[in-house]
Amino acid sequence: MRSIIQRALRTACAGSAAVALAVCAGCSSHSFSVPFVSGISSGSGISSRGAISSGPPFSLSQINNSFSVMSALKPLAAKGKGSIAVILPETATARHFAEFDAPYLKESFQKAGLAASQYSVQMLLGGAQLSAAQTAINKGARALIVDARYSGVGPQIESYAKAHGVPVIDYDWLTLGGTRKYYVGFDSLKIGVLLGLGLVSCVSAWKVKHPQIIVMNGAPTDYNVALYEQGYDAVLARQFSSGWKDVSNPPGTWNPLIALSEFQQQYATHKNINAALIPNDENGGPIISYLQVKGVKARTFPTTGLDATLGGLQNILAGYQCGTVYKPIYLEAQAAAALAMYVRAGVTPPASLVNWHITDPQTNKSVASVLLTPEWVTAQNIESTIIADKFVQASRLCAGQYASDCSAAGIAN
Repeated sequence: MRSIIQRALRTACAGSAAVALAVCAGCSSHSFSVPFVSGISSGSGISSRGAISSGPPFSLSQINNSFSVMSALKPLAAKGKGSIAVILPETATARHFAEFDAPYLKESFQKAGLAASQYSVQMLLGGAQLSAAQTAINKGARALIVDARYSGVGPQIESYAKAHGVPVIDYDWLTLGGTRKYYVGFDSLKIGVLLGLGLVSCVSAWKVKHPQIIVMNGAPTDYNVALYEQGYDAVLARQFSSGWKDVSNPPGTWNPLIALSEFQQQYATHKNINAALIPNDENGGPIISYLQVKGVKARTFPTTGLDATLGGLQNILAGYQCGTVYKPIYLEAQAAAALAMYVRAGVTPPASLVNWHITDPQTNKSVASVLLTPEWVTAQNIESTIIADKFVQASRLCAGQYASDCSAAGIAN
């Protein structure tokens, strides 16, 4: 486990100037005492196990927001049979599925040479996901890409698919206890490291004296949360041993109103709290509003976030959030679509695509995986990341009261 944390820290330090502070200087030598969570393989990260792909080459490093690399997979389109079915969740709290994931997946398949009749992308609730999977398989689907985050649905889909010889790719959400063949998602351990390093960087930049930290978590039922925690706990442990104070650790949730309640209770009890590790932008929004009502000034109370939401980015510009972990969805969509193209054609995907193994903590089975690289975004690099990727339009980001903040950050509106 120690080598995994060191790997993530070294990668984070090398990959983001915004968080490459003195905290990174000892990444290669510092020893961590962190309990093992069976989420990431302790192997080398080479997931091919020596297998050689007989299909066209495809590397994660080639993916960009033009989707041009997908055309290299056209030979697989001609070789494969049947269709690819994508089943995503219908959720009001994760609007990115409709705004980005679904259209990006469709564009990926189109540029890879599939006809409209050879793929489908649906967003459905709960049991409707199972019905859709069964229908797709019965109509000739040869691969499924599934994000089944509703309780009990994922294992049912994967059991049915396995019984019919159809491989499943878990997308963005690992189905615990499932029988999927592959997983595609962002590196959750690195997300946690980026959150931790981002807070450290911000505490220094905002000159917070005697940091008194509340560490807030996501829902404990979420597989990714344990990995986030390992990442930021490893970073913060070094700070707590050198002067920072770990004041409070509420139970954790992905419900913003519950997160606000947790924060309010702890802030009332511990009035010395002056910084917060918050695991996503949605949870952070109500907390930041509460701090503003309490009279907390900009750039005095560091907070963190994840998902690069419009509200989170505006809080960053206004000086109430240090940064956010950005997950470029075009990476995930193209990687999942490419993997499905190999699966549909019956071709072993290359190690340059399937780059890691994770472990399902319920079954203790290894899952061949594609882990993608998130980015730490601050006011200084919003334009070169979020705006450049068209994830958020500058006109929306810089509307109204945020126009002057955008101007100060050098963001052209």
